[in-house]
Amino acid sequence: MMLHVPEVLTRDELAECRQLLFAADWENGLVTAGAQAAQVKRNRQLPENTATLRRLREIVTAALMRNPLFFSAALPNRILPPYFNRYEGGEEFGNHVDNAIRRPWGSEINIRSDVSTTLFFTDPDEYEGGDLIVEDSYGTHSAKLPAGDAIVYPSTSLHRVEPVTAGARVCSFLWTQSMVRDDWKRNMMFDLDCTIQKLRARVGDNEEVVALTSHYHNLLRMWAEV
Repeated sequence: MMLHVPEVLTRDELAECRQLLFAADWENGLVTAGAQAAQVKRNRQLPENTATLRRLREIVTAALMRNPLFFSAALPNRILPPYFNRYEGGEEFGNHVDNAIRRPWGSEINIRSDVSTTLFFTDPDEYEGGDLIVEDSYGTHSAKLPAGDAIVYPSTSLHRVEPVTAGARVCSFLWTQSMVRDDWKRNMMFDLDCTIQKLRARVGDNEEVVALTSHYHNLLRMWAEV
């Protein structure tokens, strides 16, 4: 499943993040690349252990965790602290698959990457190229979203960022270890949750809605790893 999550950030949060990002110093993105990714990765990232990065991570993580659409789709158990990257001047990230296990900087805790998220800080008209291309069993999908919006997709997907030929593309990227590891099961949970919410809005908590809600939580109880 590839899901567009609109307006993750408030206007004030987006403005603060953009101010911090456009004033920041950047380093070569290869510092976090694995062996495969290092062959195709050409971008820049914010360096670790800075006040700017800590503040940005605080804003993005809190915004995602309060977003009901993201929570329903990802069912987060652990979220890897977000990274931030910048592409310009022809920089790109060729086809790759994200590492299965990630370890936050300075931590001894491993996190399994089940769900990948890209949060955009620049609008599509601020740069040319830079589309996120995701390939899965249902075909090839492209995403280039408004600032403040996010795209969520399985970390098992082959994906790339097309060359940025004008302007600058600034985004956050992060991985989530889901309570439900299997993407197919996670999709079923998401579809069921969306159906319950629509029915509840239409008819209230009648007997059938309560029964579906019970099924949802029993499935989660059976499949969740916490």
